[in-house]
Amino acid sequence: MKKQVQTDKAPKAIGPYSQGIIANGFVFCSGQIPIDPASGNLINGTIEDETRQVLKNLGAVLEAAGSSYDDVVKTTVFLQDMNDFAKMNAVYAEFFKAPSPARATVQAARLPKDVKVEIEAIALVK
Repeated sequence: MKKQVQTDKAPKAIGPYSQGIIANGFVFCSGQIPIDPASGNLINGTIEDETRQVLKNLGAVLEAAGSSYDDVVKTTVFLQDMNDFAKMNAVYAEFFKAPSPARATVQAARLPKDVKVEIEAIALVK
């Protein structure tokens, strides 16, 4: 059985997908990009600005699912440019404390709306 996660504190889905799905004690969060949910505007800034907005959006989806950053077990980070890894990683470390989730980071040829970063997550639901 699965349950859809929906919150106005994160950007609305821009396609036929859910912000998150709860199933079997986990929440599977769709990739978040740096969109301000209040205005719907894309945050075009430094990799740090974009990463911070992405993680705020992800946090809103986690909260709506009854989860949190501390409950995340796996993330996937998609970067437009792997040269941004260290700067993205510094912001990422502000949100995820030890024990850090498992993670994969890949460079993507192109991300939605030509953003610099997208992050998805899997977390436990309390």
